[in-house]
Order: sequence, then C-alpha cells, then structure tokens
Amino acid sequence: MKKFLLIPLILLSALGLAHAESLNKPAPDFTLKSNQGNNIRLQELKGNVVLVNFWASWCGPCRKEMPELDKLHKKYQRLGFTVLGVNVETDSAAANGLLKDNPVSFPILYDTENRTSELYNVNAMPTTVLVDRDGNMRFIHLAYQAGYEKMYEKQIKQLIRE
Repeated sequence: MKKFLLIPLILLSALGLAHAESLNKPAPDFTLKSNQGNNIRLQELKGNVVLVNFWASWCGPCRKEMPELDKLHKKYQRLGFTVLGVNVETDSAAANGLLKDNPVSFPILYDTENRTSELYNVNAMPTTVLVDRDGNMRFIHLAYQAGYEKMYEKQIKQLIRE
C-alpha cells in the first residue's frame, strides 16, 4: 500500500499541487489508540470542530505541517477545536521517534492496520479533513505546502462560528 501512496505524494509534492474539496457528509466514525494511552473515538468529539490529519513519519510535507497544526490546536482548543494526528504506518515506532524529537500537544492516533485511512479514502500524504460540530466532513485537503495553515485557520474559524 505504501508504494501506491508514495507515487501520488511524489507527484503532488514535486508539482507543488494540492487538492482541496468542500463537502458536507457524515465523517466515518473510528476508534484508535492514542499516544496518550487511551482510545479516542471521533463520535465522542461531536460538538467540537475536529481536524483529522493523516500522516507518516517518512512524509516530508507531513513533518513540516505538524508544528503548524500544533499552533492551530493551541490557539483554538479553548473554543472547541481539536486536532487528531492519525499516523498510518504499520509500526508506530517511527512515529514515536519523530514525536520524541518534535513533540505536539494534540493526540496522535495509530492506524496500524490502515482501516481508518481506507474509510477516508486516503491516497496522498498528508490528507487533512475538517469535521464540523455535527460530525460532518466539511473540507478535505490533499498534500501540504507552507502557507496552507492560513487556509485551515480560515476554515476552522468558519466552523467554530457555526
């Protein structure tokens, strides 16, 4: 599966292209183990705006994006916003190694069997999904370049106000 994910990632990164989509359909529910030791279920976060970010330690754009997501998490969490970082690697050791050197304040979830990434049709790294307070997917972003966090912030503010 990694080879199939790597090809679109290389193409998107090399070309500097990204895809953003606006929609309004229910976000697939999932429960995953977190780096904080507990399980987190998306459905239990209803009432909050949630940014679900699918990432891998081998993904350069993912590593660049994580500090920006952490800033957004810290800035808006008191307003009912949270970030869930979903690592898609089969072995969580690489993710934990990256987090040791680059800690973040938001929960990291482990999708070691890729069931959740399949539910969300993840085919590029990173993939970012914004979920509104009612549990609906509202925005999906594929890939990352510096500055995308401004677009995320605009969408987060919109969803918080709703």
